[in-house]
Amino acid sequence: MGRKWIYQPPANEQEKIANTLSAELDISPILCNLLVDRGITNVAEARNFFRPKLSALHNPFKMNDMDIAVARLNKALGKKERILVYGDYDVDGTTAVALVYKFLQQFSSNIDYYIPDRNEDGYGISKRGVDYAYSTGVKLIIVLDCGIKAIEEIAYAKSLGIDFIVCDHHVPDETLPCAVAILNPKRADSTYPYPHLSGCGVGFKFMQAFAMDNGIPSEQLYSLLDLVAVSIASDLVPIMGENRILACHGIKQINHSPSTGLKAIINVCGLGDKEISINDIIFKIGPRINASGRVQKGKMAVDLLIENNIDTAMAMSHLINEYNETRKELDKSMTEEANNIVESLESFDERRAIVIFNPDWHRGVIGIVASRLTEVYHRPAVVMTCTGDIATGSARSVTGFDVYKAMESCRDLLDNFGGHTYAAGFSLKVENIESFATRFEEFVAENILPEQMAPAIEINAEIGFHQITRKFFSDLKKFAPHGPENSKPIFCTRNVCDYGTSKVVGRRQEHIKLELVDDKSNIVFNGIAFGQSRQAKYIKSKQSFDICYTLEENTYKHGEVQLQIESIRTRATRDGK
Repeated sequence: MGRKWIYQPPANEQEKIANTLSAELDISPILCNLLVDRGITNVAEARNFFRPKLSALHNPFKMNDMDIAVARLNKALGKKERILVYGDYDVDGTTAVALVYKFLQQFSSNIDYYIPDRNEDGYGISKRGVDYAYSTGVKLIIVLDCGIKAIEEIAYAKSLGIDFIVCDHHVPDETLPCAVAILNPKRADSTYPYPHLSGCGVGFKFMQAFAMDNGIPSEQLYSLLDLVAVSIASDLVPIMGENRILACHGIKQINHSPSTGLKAIINVCGLGDKEISINDIIFKIGPRINASGRVQKGKMAVDLLIENNIDTAMAMSHLINEYNETRKELDKSMTEEANNIVESLESFDERRAIVIFNPDWHRGVIGIVASRLTEVYHRPAVVMTCTGDIATGSARSVTGFDVYKAMESCRDLLDNFGGHTYAAGFSLKVENIESFATRFEEFVAENILPEQMAPAIEINAEIGFHQITRKFFSDLKKFAPHGPENSKPIFCTRNVCDYGTSKVVGRRQEHIKLELVDDKSNIVFNGIAFGQSRQAKYIKSKQSFDICYTLEENTYKHGEVQLQIESIRTRATRDGK
């Protein structure tokens, strides 16, 4: 199915604001319209966006319970209590544990860390984990990227004389656990100015407050921002506001002075001589860190991220890379099986959601498979497997649909659940799977909009080739790093033609390498259209067509701008025919 093109020209008021910004900033009005789209309407906001400063980070003590959390940590360090840093087994959780452990290790040798085993502990805080803490004399557990719903487990720990500080960013229930302090910017009573921190970001804010309270130089903490950047990219939280500051400086850290563990992963990924981008983290670095928790033990990821010896780190990275290869094989086979199940479902075209179950699937990969199904079928997808009589599931969603609310509508059937708007995890008894599937699908059918199920490309601006100048591209690059709420701008140019040298390329002749000229100038631009070779015959016919694309720097010709073409619309399809 071809993707629908969506373009909403800027309103008159937006144009006025953009033109004012353009005059004051000496930036193209087209790019200033993109600023306004992001809620940036004055020069001061624009300068903060283009040059994010660490000094603009919010005061961490604005977060509920932060003063209590810092006081309890100070007490633990002063009394030399044993502290356990506990976190989830995904990238966000393992980077958070690594950051907090590395920072606190400077001030205490009586500190340990724990990553739950996906199979033995399940998600989040487990009784097994609390028992480990008790058996090793722990008096304080700092839990990261989970814990906001662990009411029974934290109460159990309290009965054993163990205090909890919860650092989480998942949506809480009305009842909060009986922790000493709960740091979560999504609390209903939150006083914190920015609600979209990653789990590692919340851990960073805790350490920032601790450093401020104890007169520790900020630079000691800022050296760990590479871990925060990895968490922000991998957890797909918005890259605006405070996250933009943390991501920008974290990526600088990754490119100039990464931690030993990250440096080893970067080398294993083949990125040692490359400027690392958000996409490199999402598609190469993050999956390798994740693979440890998916295929083996998440603790191995923390072991690597805190390692200081490069030879040891390289050996560990090679091992984790092997786990990633295993993960990819599982991903491929399970996705094929899942597609076969979906295509055999009765009346599939009438369904608004996908809910499938296979008791033999690997629970560490079901989230990836759910993402694949959502991408292909443009519906919220739930994939489940089981161990004994308990099923584990992962849900993924489409743009604009809140899958967490869909989970909430079924909460009486679930043993446990948590997550975000676009991703959730849960567990339930196998006997409840059928009822859950019915209820989930009913909720989606009643609440999803038709346009949320249609593959679409949102175009940010219509431009001509003459407007793509060196300055335009230089200013455009300042919008990076890109991610949710600050996606890479997509442009549209109408009535372009083949300059005469376009050709099909690729091992399977699946791509098109293009040289294009538009009808308003004699300017020629090179472009690449991945997976669109079916359009080659039309392009070579010299007829005009429309393109939407992002602007990229040609890695082989430094400084040259290249069009990465997302979609081609021929004359026959311009009007949806």
